[in-house]
Amino acid sequence: MESLIKSLDSLYCDSLTRYSRRKTIPVKVGDVVIGGDNPIVVQSMTTVDTMDTVGSVEQCIRMIESGCELIRITAPSIKEAENLRNIKNELRKRGYSTPLVADIHFTPNAAELAAKIVEKVRINPGNYADKKKFEVIEYTDASYAEELDRIRDRFLPLIKICKEHGTAMRIGTNHGSLSDRIMSRYGDTPLGMVESALEFLRICEEENYHDIVISMKSSNTQVMVQAYRLLVQKLNEGGFKPYPLHLGVTEAGEAEDGRIKSAVGIGTLLEDGLGDTVRVSLTEDPEFEAPVARALVERYAHRTGHSPIQAIKTYPITPFEHTKRQAQEVYNFGSGNVPRVITDISRIEKITEKEMKSVGHFYLPELDKWKMNDLGADFVFTGQNPIPFMLPNGMKEIQSADVWKKAPDQINKFPLFKLDEYSNSELFHSELNFLEVLDTQIEEVIPRIKGRKDTVLILKTANVHGMAALRRAFVSLLDSDEKIPVVIKVTYPDQTADMTMLYAATDVGGLLVDGLGDGILISLEKEGEHSRQEVLDQVKLHNSVSFGVLQAARTRMSKTEYISCPSCGRTLFDLQETTAMIRKRTDHLKGVKIGIMGCIVNGPGEMADADYGYVGSGKGKITLYKGKEVVKRSVPSEKAVDELINIIREDGMWNEPETI
Repeated sequence: MESLIKSLDSLYCDSLTRYSRRKTIPVKVGDVVIGGDNPIVVQSMTTVDTMDTVGSVEQCIRMIESGCELIRITAPSIKEAENLRNIKNELRKRGYSTPLVADIHFTPNAAELAAKIVEKVRINPGNYADKKKFEVIEYTDASYAEELDRIRDRFLPLIKICKEHGTAMRIGTNHGSLSDRIMSRYGDTPLGMVESALEFLRICEEENYHDIVISMKSSNTQVMVQAYRLLVQKLNEGGFKPYPLHLGVTEAGEAEDGRIKSAVGIGTLLEDGLGDTVRVSLTEDPEFEAPVARALVERYAHRTGHSPIQAIKTYPITPFEHTKRQAQEVYNFGSGNVPRVITDISRIEKITEKEMKSVGHFYLPELDKWKMNDLGADFVFTGQNPIPFMLPNGMKEIQSADVWKKAPDQINKFPLFKLDEYSNSELFHSELNFLEVLDTQIEEVIPRIKGRKDTVLILKTANVHGMAALRRAFVSLLDSDEKIPVVIKVTYPDQTADMTMLYAATDVGGLLVDGLGDGILISLEKEGEHSRQEVLDQVKLHNSVSFGVLQAARTRMSKTEYISCPSCGRTLFDLQETTAMIRKRTDHLKGVKIGIMGCIVNGPGEMADADYGYVGSGKGKITLYKGKEVVKRSVPSEKAVDELINIIREDGMWNEPETI
């Protein structure tokens, strides 16, 4: 892997410090062009039964009006593929020319029919010509080559039809649905995902067919990011054309969690100029997906004019696997500690015990006790407004250094210094001091912190190309072998809650995915006047988003994770209603991952690393999983949630919810 690191800038992105879109070949999909010099395309997928022509058309129109530029519709069999013609004709009759994409699993004949009707087909190489039985198969080189010949024979008719009809194709690998053949040779890895796509891509190139977009989706953001990076590196290395990339995180979930998880995966790649079309997969109506994708994409419309960042000549981080930066332990930061959440409450004067619920700590006056939920902040930064009461044991206070130096309690409070204060101070906390610096100050800071075992760095940037600027500062620390723990600080003055979620998930989550960062601090530096309640609402949002980003980046599991698909025409139950019902019963199970899938296509494979699974297997019937193993089949849907809880209980993972 070392050889990959040395010349990384030319391998998976144009530059690690200068924003630049990866140059790809243009792929025409109807009137839309993906890649080349064209803007990033936003797309989504219908959830209505494909045989419901009117319902599908009406939903397509809602999606188009919400900003969707490409619409994908499932075609699980010949009859659905044929009905794509009716849907397309009705849309054209109503004046909508948005291109349609047929989503195919398991049924090559449906893909071949759809390719004659719609502008693009999506195939999954894991199940287009393969069956998944979770079997380990021993292959010789000869027997593996025979399998590839079989795939080639099954795949060639689709390529021929696409060439004849000018139909584009997406080769869409999913982490959870790798074939037994790929799993047997490459394992459940980013490399396996990439090779799964390249096997099909090689056949396309041999046939001189290049209207191709590629995707590497996973519900695990680390795996997803690593797979896309490795794909680009392998395309470059193997002499392939630079095909456009479709970005997406599968089964991201709903609401705040779904948005944050999508942004960690998609935003991390967009930062490095990767991605030509984006789909955000939310367990919500599809018209809510395009605005989220658009918000992510539009952040880069004017990114090229950012302030210069010192180039990275050699990269000390392996971008194709997660390795945490080694940091020394300072108090409870660094080393083997989980990343810490610092929540900024510095704009709230004379905060009360009751208001501490905004950071996940609840005071019970009748018992004179504190309780903490799963989002209880580790530290609060109070700045010039120290807390006037005793804090619960699970939380500590950080004060501005000048306030701390005058405080009656300098043992249980901790100071935050600016660089000049730190350099000139003679008074420090014996265990824990915070030093806030800009990325541009890092070279000046390194000699001043050398040998200090009592300091945590709070790193921020004023550069609009924020993640890259912060990453460059981390590289300086790595190059100098400085092991000080680092908390990443970000600031988003006066913007919507959705934007704060998306931006923080990208700027901090992208670094965490690469193993950089020992904590997160979303600053409360706001512009203008705000009521006390508005500020408290911001504090609550920042606290929640901080924990969400750490969880989405797979660096700190603090709450139940729901790996739920966004629904489509294959779904066998009301996915949104069911997800809400399961969440209501189980969201107190800290760190447990539950997969909720509408059908077997998004079943045990797509759940990837879920602990438990709830999968539609027929009308009113549910199959329940522990990991990828079936525990109960054909459970009536009205009993399925209770049965799921019984499985969790029998597994020793259940605890009763507490009331606060």
